Parts: sequence; C-alpha cells; structure tokens
Amino acid sequence: MNLDGRWKLRDFMPGQGLAAGAHLPDHDDTNWHRASVPGDVHTALVEIGRLALPFYNMNVETCQWVERQEWWYRTAFEAPLGKDDAEARYLLTFDGLDTFATVYLNGTEIGSHRNMFIAATFDVAEHLRLGERNTLAVRFEPVVASVGEREIEGQWGRNPERAWMRKAQYNFGWDWAPRLMSVGIWQGVALRRYVGARLGGVFFKTTVISPQAAEATVVVEAERWADVPDLEAQITLSRGEQRLTDQTLLINGRAEVAFTIPDPALWWTHDLGEPALYDLEVALRASGKTLDTHCEQVGIRTIEVDQSSDPDERGTRFFTFVLNGVKLFAKGANWIPADSFVAQVDEARYRDLLELAVEANMSMLRVWGGGIYEKDVFYRLCDDLGILIWQDFMFACALYPDDAPFMAEVGREAKAVVRRLRNHPCLALWCGNNENDWLDDMLNWQRSGRDFPGKRIYHELLPPIVERLDGTRLYWPSSPYGGNDHNSAEEGDRHNWQVWHGAVFPRRFGEEPKRDLSPTGISYRHYAEDPARFISEFGLHAAPVLETLRRNVPATALHLDSPELLYRNKDEPKDKGDLLMLAHTGLPSSLQEYLDFSMICQAEGLKFGIEHYRRRKFHCSGTLFWQLNDCWPGLSWSVLDYYLFPKAGYFYARRAYTPVLASFKGEADGVSLWITNDTLEDLVDTVMVLHGDFSGQELYEEVLEVRVPANASVKVRHLSFDKLDIKDPRQEYLAVRSPSGLFPDNRYFFVEVKDLVRPKPNLKVEINERDDGTYEVRVITDTYAYFVKLTVPIESTRFSDNYFDLFPSQERVIEVWNEAGRRLEENDIAVGCL
Repeated sequence: MNLDGRWKLRDFMPGQGLAAGAHLPDHDDTNWHRASVPGDVHTALVEIGRLALPFYNMNVETCQWVERQEWWYRTAFEAPLGKDDAEARYLLTFDGLDTFATVYLNGTEIGSHRNMFIAATFDVAEHLRLGERNTLAVRFEPVVASVGEREIEGQWGRNPERAWMRKAQYNFGWDWAPRLMSVGIWQGVALRRYVGARLGGVFFKTTVISPQAAEATVVVEAERWADVPDLEAQITLSRGEQRLTDQTLLINGRAEVAFTIPDPALWWTHDLGEPALYDLEVALRASGKTLDTHCEQVGIRTIEVDQSSDPDERGTRFFTFVLNGVKLFAKGANWIPADSFVAQVDEARYRDLLELAVEANMSMLRVWGGGIYEKDVFYRLCDDLGILIWQDFMFACALYPDDAPFMAEVGREAKAVVRRLRNHPCLALWCGNNENDWLDDMLNWQRSGRDFPGKRIYHELLPPIVERLDGTRLYWPSSPYGGNDHNSAEEGDRHNWQVWHGAVFPRRFGEEPKRDLSPTGISYRHYAEDPARFISEFGLHAAPVLETLRRNVPATALHLDSPELLYRNKDEPKDKGDLLMLAHTGLPSSLQEYLDFSMICQAEGLKFGIEHYRRRKFHCSGTLFWQLNDCWPGLSWSVLDYYLFPKAGYFYARRAYTPVLASFKGEADGVSLWITNDTLEDLVDTVMVLHGDFSGQELYEEVLEVRVPANASVKVRHLSFDKLDIKDPRQEYLAVRSPSGLFPDNRYFFVEVKDLVRPKPNLKVEINERDDGTYEVRVITDTYAYFVKLTVPIESTRFSDNYFDLFPSQERVIEVWNEAGRRLEENDIAVGCL
C-alpha cells in the first residue's frame, strides 16, 4: 500500500508538538499546511508562500530558522482487511527520513530513526487497525539540538556538529553549497503485508566470463516467522528470447543457484560496447503459493582494479580498472547531489544529467562522500546508460566518532547500502571516505600515521562488511589514498589541488604541507608536472551562464564584485578566480568579461589537464574532474550549472574525452603531436598538421599517415622550433585536423590566451529552421575566431558543439534543438566570439 502523496505539515517549538498531541488521531490538524511526500519542509513552505525562494538573491539567510524548529507530518489511511492475518506481518517502511525522526501510529510510538541514508522499517501489526482509519504521524527534531554540543578532540572539519549525524554533510554548507538543512520524508512510504515469510535479500554476481558462456550465481535469503514448510525460490534470468529458470529449496533461510549463460551479452560501458542487461526475477514460494517477489535488471560483467607494478616507471603501480578483461581509461567527473533538497530530484532530472554525461563521452562518475547514496533510479539509469560508478561511503572532510554506538549505526548503514547497491553492474568500487586520511595526515603532519578519530570505520569496520556482502569489487579505504603520502603520485588515486587551491606537490609523510596561492602557484600548467596514476579530483571554478545569474541575482546587483554576486561563491579565499585569470586571461573589466574569462580558465584548464593525463595512458588510468553538476545556482567547479546550462568547460571536456584524441604537448625544443586511442581497434588515419597565424596565413602544413594500436596513446610527430621557425608566438598557432572526422580539431597556442595578438574576426552567421523545429546554425569566419559561443536562454537546449575555435576561412554547421520539445525562435539564438 503506497502512502506517498499529500500529507499535512506543521512546525512547533522544540518539544511542544508532543505536548500539543500532534501524534494523536483526534488532534485537530485542520490548519496544518499541505505537504508532498516524498518531499521536504523548505519546498512545502515555499509552495504555501511562507518561505521565500531559497536560491534567489541572499534568501538562504532567511531560511535558517527552519533547522531550529520541530517539524511534524501527518496523514490518515484505511488499512484493508486481509486473509491469513494470524500469520501476517505488516511492515511500514520509510525509504528516507531526514533525519532525527520518531514515528507514531494511532497515537502510539512505534519507533525512531536517526539515519537519513537508509530505510526505516517498523512492524506495525500490533497497532494497525485493519479495515479502519489509521493515523500516521512523524516528528522531526532539530538536527543540531539532537546531537548536542559535542566535539571531537582535534576536529579540523568545519561545522563539526555534522560529524555526529548520519545526514548529508553538504547540507551544513560546503565550498560550493549554502547551508540549507533539509528536513522531511524525502523518499517513499509504503505499508506491506507478508504471510509466513518474505525475501530478505537477493545477490547476483558474475563469477566467470568467456565468449562461449558466462557463469553467474544468485544467492537468495529469506526471513520466516511462521510454520511454512518447503520454502523454495524460483529464479528466472532472461534477455529477449533467452530464458533460464531454476528452482531450489531454501536451507536455513538461504539458497544459492549457479547459472551457465550461453553466448552471454556482456555489460560494457557505453564507449566500449552495449550495456546489456538481463531481467532477474525471484519468487519465494511455499505450498504452491507465491509469498514474495523480487524483480530487477542485472548485468553480466567482471570488474577489477589492476594495481601491479608499472615496469616503465620504477617505484610506481598501476591503478587501472579492468572491465570484462579489458583495461579502460576512466573518463568522467565527480557527482554531487543534484539539488540542495534531494527530495526534489526526480527521474527526469537524473536522466538529463546522466545523458549529458554520456554525451560528454564520460564512462565513470564518482558519487562523492559528502552527499547521499543516490536514489535507486540513479543507479538504474547508470546501468542502462553504461556509466561506471565509484561509490564513496558518506564520510567527508572531517574527523568522525568511532565509539560503540556510532560504529554500530555505521555498521547497519553499510550493510543496508551494500545490499541495496551490489547488484548494479554500474558499481565499480567502494571507497571508505573522501579525503579524511589525507587531510588528517597533512593537518597533523608531525604525528603522521596516527590513529585519528574515524580511522577504525574505514580500515576496520567497512572492509569486512563489503567483503562478506559483496566481495566482487575493490574496497578502497579513502580518496585519495596510496603511497608515501595519501595523495602521492606513485600509487593509488590522487586529488590534484595544486591547481586552484595551491597545494604544493610532491609531499611525503611527515613533511609540513605547503601552499602557493599566487597566479603561477595555482595555474593549470601544473597539470603537466603530475605523474599520478589515477586522478579522482581536479578542477577549476567557472561562473554559470548569464541567464542563470539573471534568474537569481537582482538586476541592480549584476555587476562585478557586488555582495550578491560574491555570495554565490562559497569558496575561500574568494580571489582564487582572480589569481587564475591573472595567469591566463587577464582580469575582467565587466560582468560579461568575468563570465567569459572564468569559463575560459576552467575550459582551457580541463582541456590541458585531461589531454596530459590521457597521453599518459595507462601510466595514468583515469580522470574524474571536480565536478559535473551543481546543487544550487552558484559559482563553482561544475561544468553544468543548476539549470543544466552547460559551461564552456563542458564542451571542452567533451572534446577532450572523445574516444580518439589528437593533442599537442609543449616540450623544451618544440611541440609533439600525440594520438590517444580508447577504442578496441587499431587506428590508421590521415591527419593534417598546420602552422598558421591568426590573420589567415599558412606558415607550414604537413599530412601524416598515423597508426595507433588499440587502447593506446602514441607520440606520432615531433615539431622542433627550428622547423617551425616561429616569428611571433603571440600571433601564431598549431592545429591538427582529421579529414575523415575521426577526432575533433585541436590547436596549440605558444603563449597564454591573455597574450595572444589576434585581429578581430568577422563572423558570418546563418540561422535556418528545419521542418522539425530544430535549427542549423552556419558560422563562417575570415580570421581566427577564438571561443565561438552560441547562447540560448532556454533550458534543455542542446548544441552539437559549442565554445569552439574556427580557423581562418573555416565554416562550421552547428545543430541546435530543445530536448524537452520547447519551441525555439530564431532570435533566441545568439552567436559571438572573443
């Protein structure tokens, strides 16, 4: 019985709701507010006009009172009469309660819950009134008051109260998020009836794969509370016309069945093949009756991480994901919650974001440890779209308690999460936390290797849980982790925050950390010095598009350095963007220049870093930049802003992540050309290399026949400075093109963007509407056109390409359409360049 829908909501001063009888069936709730479940308090208050839009202007500050109140939800329902009620159990399940909740049924307290991340289930048979009206009430206590003013000795994480509660940590504010303490029934509610027994868990795992057949095992667990003889599991695995079925008795509540799947369709990431899925159906039966069922889609695939020694770089180890026996370079980004109020993120928003990731050639996302274990629909979509997931446990940037009660709660959480997610083929790795090991070692560098608070969680509690309940994926204690310094370049994964944050590398255990917050210290040129094995965080800030700011900042404040604009930037100190622009673009003199220059810094920085790391394939085996998305309309590291308007960095990364990439590498005596091939086929192509000046004069041209092995990166040409004979590096560039269209055009500048000397291009633009309502935009230039951009202030608008360069006399045709089917007018489309 689904209990989602319209509930009633009211706040009380802490402790007064119970005294007012808010839990009692006869309580007068006539004047309570309407609220949606799933949902949250803030959104409900906005809907009734009691709260201003939190994201507009600086309204976040006017929302802070919400977290100090006690909030109550109420609903009423009629429980249907059923047969065999003597052996029936009625289980009331809340898939998500945020966070400190007490549940009442018909005036009786039936239990409490203190963990946002896992479901709360209560046996309510004793208190349920069958065939009658039932009243259900939920009380939410103020979160900070619920844990008190406890501190962990030596706590270095900001907002230290957050460490004591199992709640999304970013709600307390982060360097990209405002403090908005969500509260409410954020996932679905259901009342379910079982007779005699029910399924307790289903585990599908691939054990062996070959071209001829695959071996898989299905483990079924059941809970029995009545005298149910011969409990059996009927298991069906099917795909298209192929259907495999087995039936077995459960012994001591458990059964294990092995399947041989002939000619298996394997699950691959979308760039390597088809993410094939099978339907798995499990029926729990007894005496010819079906007692419970379980249905989901699964994938046949193996995943491991190669950490063997790298023979070409002594003293280092690989960190390479191997899917179905094939090594892959993981291309992707970090994923944060898609809204400050996660209850509001629906399937459509998840799909839009994930499809944009696929369109950007991403094969892996990292679910970051300061957010949430995502909703089921997120992982189902990743299964379907062929995106691998690096899954953090929810611990981030703080010391955490590891006393017995907290460890017990975390243990329950971990078991529930592993059981919920382990069948998803998209899931590639479990990770214990975000940055806790690394940050503690830096901040306590004189006590390197100490047993810091929370260490037992990641190194003692979680590993055996993952091994026992999963055992098919690597458990990695922290991110970053590995080597001499948890953020070393020799092994494991690294977060490169030399760029933007000014951390100085390399560093070793016991050494005092250093920072260089200067234009050169935070420059993205430092990526070229990084020999790391797997980059799980790196990135640069950029402003969102102007339309996003117009929706959230008053018109009078849309100018440089206005307090309202600076409020959108939660990073400290706030001048890092200026330092980066000083190094690469120069400082802006207007808001539009700020938007353009910050986007250029991010875009060029991501391009520079991704190209460097991909050239090192498989000495480096992955790049997950920070970050894909935003939770509010802020200034952050995201490449997709809150409304999913792509920044320039999105398109630069999309081109840098293409399966075949041609890139230039600056060297002491010249420039080399590399071809990186992520496909599983050997590559033979003809490429054109051009040396020209921005006015349109060709100084040198060469046609190369290149051969690149499958899944490899090769240097195919070295162009010495003597051969290039550069007259003025400020006015010249290198370009590489594929006449066959195998890879996107690329170019190389000899100086920083701010130092380029270019004639102002004359763009000729033709916009033609097609019969289906989409547009074809033809752009032609006379001289070199840098940062050609198409803007449309309408959400869900897509571009076949954007934020690109045009070489002299080059023509490009860009397709423009609206994914949501909204009508676009010709005057909605603006085209310009810098």
